[in-house]
This record gives sequence, structure tokens and C-alpha cells, in this order.
Amino acid sequence: MRLYPPVPIDSQSCAADDTLPDGTHVGAGWSVTYSAYAMGRLKAIWGEDCAEFKPERWLGDDGAFRPESPFRYTVFRAGPRTCLGKEMAYVQMKSIVASVLEEFAVDVVHKDPAGGVPEHVLSVTLKMKGGLPVQIRRRVEA
Repeated sequence: MRLYPPVPIDSQSCAADDTLPDGTHVGAGWSVTYSAYAMGRLKAIWGEDCAEFKPERWLGDDGAFRPESPFRYTVFRAGPRTCLGKEMAYVQMKSIVASVLEEFAVDVVHKDPAGGVPEHVLSVTLKMKGGLPVQIRRRVEA
């Protein structure tokens, strides 16, 4: 979700004068828009390998899940208005993925040999144009 956040762009309204961490002044009533899509690809935040899908970046040295700061990984927002469904979303993702992968092998159909990214349709939520065609096979017991 870092590279393809469900809500790629968000706007907020400033209730009172404030200063952003980089020193930028934001006046009361101003709108601030940020792009979680762009932030997920910034070398300054994620390093030189920012464009790579690397699940291990979320693991500590002991192999346990290491959550990032919500101000760095903004998919679920941050501060007092953090997404109420965040924990439920994590539980659902883990349980569905574990259930499906236990019984089935999932292969992406028509992979781009050049490693290109799929075309996206920009809307309130980010969607892949044409969806993601997959082939699902029941796992064979050994």
C-alpha cells in the first residue's frame, strides 16, 4: 500500500495557525493537500530503493513486524484523525491472505517482462485500469 495507496491524494483544512515540521507556516483556514502516492516514492523518505516492493523493509532485525511512523507512512493518515478502521484492515488483510495462500497459488496473468507498472485510473480511490488478472490454482498436497 506504500506504492499504491487506496487514497492517493488527501486534503485537510488548518483550524489554527501552525508550522509544519520543515518550518513551513500554515495559516488558519488554509487547505493543505498531500500525495500519499508521491510520498511512497520519495528517496528522501524511503531511500534509494524507494520504487522497489520489498516486504522485508517492514521487518526488524528479529524478523518481527516493525510499523513505520504514520507521518512517514501516510496510508492510514496520522494524528488525532487516524483511520478508525486501520487495525481492522490489518487483521482482515492478514487473515484473508493467510486463508487464500494456504489453499491456493495465485499467479499474475500477463506480467510485463520489462517489469513495468500497470496503468492506473485516478479517482478518489486508486484503481488499476482493467483490474489485476490472476490465475488461481488449488495447492496440491505433497
